Formats: sequence, structure tokens, C-alpha cells
Amino acid sequence: MNRKSFLKRTLPAVLVSATALFSALAPSLARAAYPEQPINMIVAYGAGGGTDIIARVIAPYIEKYLGNNAKIVVHNRAGAGGAIGFQQLASAAPDGYTIGFINTPNVLTIPIERKSNFSWQGFDLLGNVIDDPGNFSVHADSPVKSLADLVAQAKANPGSVTVGTTGIGSDDHLAMLMFERAAGVKLTHVPFKGAAEVHRSIASKEITVAAMNVGEALQYAKGGTPLRNLGQMSTSRTNLAPNLPTFKEQGFDIVLASLRGIAAPKGLPAPIREQLVRAIERASNDPQFQAQAAGYFAPLRYLPPARYETELREAEVGFRQLWKELPWGDK
Repeated sequence: MNRKSFLKRTLPAVLVSATALFSALAPSLARAAYPEQPINMIVAYGAGGGTDIIARVIAPYIEKYLGNNAKIVVHNRAGAGGAIGFQQLASAAPDGYTIGFINTPNVLTIPIERKSNFSWQGFDLLGNVIDDPGNFSVHADSPVKSLADLVAQAKANPGSVTVGTTGIGSDDHLAMLMFERAAGVKLTHVPFKGAAEVHRSIASKEITVAAMNVGEALQYAKGGTPLRNLGQMSTSRTNLAPNLPTFKEQGFDIVLASLRGIAAPKGLPAPIREQLVRAIERASNDPQFQAQAAGYFAPLRYLPPARYETELREAEVGFRQLWKELPWGDK
């Protein structure tokens, strides 16, 4: 057989085999290549708040488990109770280079109360990281030492008690409205762009009450802010604050918390989604990350995407019912 005849008979087979091999390897090659550029992580609240802090703490661990010299850059997009950041996340390209934190109840309540360009169903859920109960705090110099004292002050001077929250429809705001209804009092709502602004206002005594999550309040107190926490909105006392009574213990059956999880625009390529989900799970379970998060009083509760979706779906039903009973849009 001459060389020309040999090539004519064998070359097509070689090419077919090479093509098949490349096709088989292509998905793994694509996975190995991701990420090829920095990943943007959107935080829908201001710098220094609980979401911002946990984002910056967990980012290096997600980088570690993504590999390929991954780099995550945190961007704060505060405003409108989180709507600005959520909308920016939802409208980004689903290419794996934009992820972000979504917070309950805001990501659920904002589309209930007003027309929005996002909904939680419009995200690819990657995993929940935080579950932080609500709490009321006052300045340490305040004469208010309990929820009963707060009720007495509010009844003595209706409207004089100001409550700082992270915006209309936030867990803090809903907690305030629930407390008004349960206690039969009238409070004055003062919305801010994030927990850091609420913190500054309570530290300077510009507001009477800071409605903030337990983890955030403990963190600010550790940093030197003279705060007195009045109660946590959990079913039982948390490990973070075993000496802080629940609202229910004090006669107010209010249970409310903020889930803070990571999501991406809907439509991520499956291999990239799998990489992100796995990296976030491994980061959340990393002992070093958990120890670091504990230093910021971050109440960790990892949920894989399917369980996270179930909790969001169930919570949305509850908030839609609450909207019928206690609409919060302009309060």
C-alpha cells in the first residue's frame, strides 16, 4: 500500500476520532476555564452592614474552592430597600460573572408591594448562608430597658418613638409594624439604605430604636457602640444571644428573620452553576470561614438550592397574606 492510499484510508478515521474526543472533553475544558475574569458580587445594601460584611468574609473562600485563580469583587448597590441591587443582579448577563446576595424578606416583599423588575423566581439560587433573627436595640443611655418600657413610652407620647430600619418592606420594617399591631402603639418609621446607617443613627441618638438583626447588633456592640438589645424575634433564644429574651417571652408573638443567600441571574450554564453551588457549599462548611464568621456574630445556616427555594416559596405565601392584613407600602 502506498503512502497516498494509506493516508486516504486512515486520515478520515483519525479526524473523526479526534473530533469525538474533543467533543467529549469540551464540557470539562469549559469547566476548567471558569472563571477567566473577575466575578462581581452585588450587595444590595451599604458598606459596613451585616450583608456587606458576610459577603467580604465569604468571598475569599468561594475563590478558594472555585480555583483557577478566581477573584471576586464586592460591589455595594444600596437603595430602595434593596431593590436597586436586586434589579441589577437580575438584569445582569447569566454568564457566571455576576452573582450577589439576596435578602429576605425584601426580595419577596418588594415585588408584593410595588411593580418591580425582579422576583426571586428570576434568579438561579446558589445557596443560603445566613439566617439572622430580628431584634430591637436602643442606646445604652436610653431609659427603655425592655419591650414593656418601649410600649409605655410609645403610649405616653404617640408617634414620638422613632424606629430606624433598612427600608420599606424590610424585615426590620415589618417587625416594627407587627409590634405596633401586637402592642397597640403608634411608632414613627425612619427608613435608611442599610444597617450601617441605622447603626450610626442609634449611636448618635438620632432615633429611639434601631430595628436590626441580632448578629448585626452584637457586632456593633463588640465594636464599641453602647447598645441595649431588647429582644430577639426567634422561636427560642439563639446561641449567639442566650441571655437575650425573645419577643414571645415578653408577650409579643413575633418571629421574623433575614435569610441572606447567594444567587445569580436566571439561566446560568449548568457547568458554571454546578461549580458555583459546590464552591459556596464548601465555603460555607469551611471551619476557618465559620470561625471568622462567628467573630462577626454571623448566624450561619447553609441551605442547598432546593431547600433554599422551598423556604423562599413558603415565606412568600406568608408575606402575601401579611400584605392583605397589614399593607406596608407607604408606612
